[in-house]
Amino acid sequence: MKSIAPVAIGLIAISLAACQTSSKSSSSSTPVVQAATAQEKQATIGRVKSLAGTWNHVNDKGESHGQTVFAVGGGNTVREVMFPGTTHEMTNMYHMDGTSIVCTHYCAMGNQPRMKATGAEGETIVFKLDRVSNLRSADEEYMGEMWLTFKDPNTIQERWMSFKGDKVSSDMTFTLTRAQ
Repeated sequence: MKSIAPVAIGLIAISLAACQTSSKSSSSSTPVVQAATAQEKQATIGRVKSLAGTWNHVNDKGESHGQTVFAVGGGNTVREVMFPGTTHEMTNMYHMDGTSIVCTHYCAMGNQPRMKATGAEGETIVFKLDRVSNLRSADEEYMGEMWLTFKDPNTIQERWMSFKGDKVSSDMTFTLTRAQ
């Protein structure tokens, strides 16, 4: 029994040293990003923050169907709930990643596309696919692009393009008006 104790203590010491070494090396390889300027933040996440509140979806015939709710969380993240309370309820989370704004779309289809925009193009922020999590097959549909256009303080448009593989499978535009 006495001869096993020094061996066990030695193995524990080696294991702890290895853990400390691996945690030090992994933190040095953690990617860092350049912080966005105040102007870059205002043109992107600042615009999205201005949408806080409830919005109604208006179809091509001018009929209101469903609503979208934007909520600001802690000043750094915006949550958009599309079609709340329906079987098609979806959530979009917006946040900065360095100088880019990111939208992760938690889709009713069960996958989660992450789209990035490098800035605003006039009144529009164009999000392009970065990656998709939980894509279960190459021919599964996923949202791959989104244009968020600020028409006026009470009207926005969201244009969503979904893909199957590399081909566009649908192109939908929603007009949203701020609930009064």
